[in-house]
Amino acid sequence: MARPTRTPRPFFDDKNRAFWLIQSAGWAGYFVLRALGGVANNMGLLFVVPTALATATGYSLTLLMGASFRRLMTAKPFWTWTMSILILVVASAAFSTIEVWANATFYHPGSRPEGAQFLGAILLDFAVLGAWSALYYAINFFLKLQLQTGQLERLEGQASAAQLAMLRYQLNPHFLFNTLNSISTLVLLKQTDRANLMLSRLSGFLRYTLINEPTAQVTLAQEVETLKLYLEIEKMRFEDRLRPRFDIEAAAAGTRIPSLLLQPLVENAIKYAVTPQEEGAEIAVVARLVGDHVQISVTDTGPGLNDIQPKTTSSTGVGHANIRDRLVQAFGTRQRFDAQSGPAGGFAVTIEVPYETELKELA
Repeated sequence: MARPTRTPRPFFDDKNRAFWLIQSAGWAGYFVLRALGGVANNMGLLFVVPTALATATGYSLTLLMGASFRRLMTAKPFWTWTMSILILVVASAAFSTIEVWANATFYHPGSRPEGAQFLGAILLDFAVLGAWSALYYAINFFLKLQLQTGQLERLEGQASAAQLAMLRYQLNPHFLFNTLNSISTLVLLKQTDRANLMLSRLSGFLRYTLINEPTAQVTLAQEVETLKLYLEIEKMRFEDRLRPRFDIEAAAAGTRIPSLLLQPLVENAIKYAVTPQEEGAEIAVVARLVGDHVQISVTDTGPGLNDIQPKTTSSTGVGHANIRDRLVQAFGTRQRFDAQSGPAGGFAVTIEVPYETELKELA
């Protein structure tokens, strides 16, 4: 039986552990390089001792510098830069003093180091501690930026989820009021069987809308089943005047789309094609796989957009804007939305979405 693979933790996931590893590895490298340099310059193995003292001094000084820098990172930039440079100069002076005295003690017992020796040492030590300080600030600012980026991504994800939820809740509730009125009428006419059937179908449709998260994606096949449930409710109101037709290609049925994306389109078709015509209209939902996209169209045989009064056009526009926004939220620029009236009447809405069968959730 294969053992489950463990995902390695990011190096900086534990900042304290990462600091000690880098600190120890860096100064160990410093000690090795300085010791090898001394041996190569014929200073003998004794050079290892003052090098070890210098390394211990640098190690300790940088621990103190790190404690100071942690406090300075939250200060104003002026104070951060000013105090950091001051600390660096003082630490370099202390480092060079100890290093020069250590070398003089082992190589020139009884002599007193001159100013030139201190100057040469402080330049080297300033460069070493300056590099350490730059690396310290760079790593911490990188971690801070990474944290802020993660927080920003989570906030953007929450904002996107909230916007999707808002768009879902903007779905036109007129059909609900019409359905309840129809049920009430059936009850008054004592047609209890039809009223119960209509109520049962309405509860099934509402259960689906409440169970699914507003930001959820469903397969096209699931969306079509929901449309059929919705149309069964409406067909009890319009009877033979409402003639739905579905033509869903099997290859396209598995693609995922935002839930209840097509319902407002069918609702508009009922409102503007079936309702105003005595003979009703046919509503067709067709889906085809075209390359790496799925093309979905909702068409009707109604009067078309030209015969819709201006006061109702705005209602259609709001529904279409809602769908466009949901498509942008879900697929970005990898989608297309097109709505137009036919030359001989009727209205057609075409949607193209990328063919994706894997469930994608917002962060």
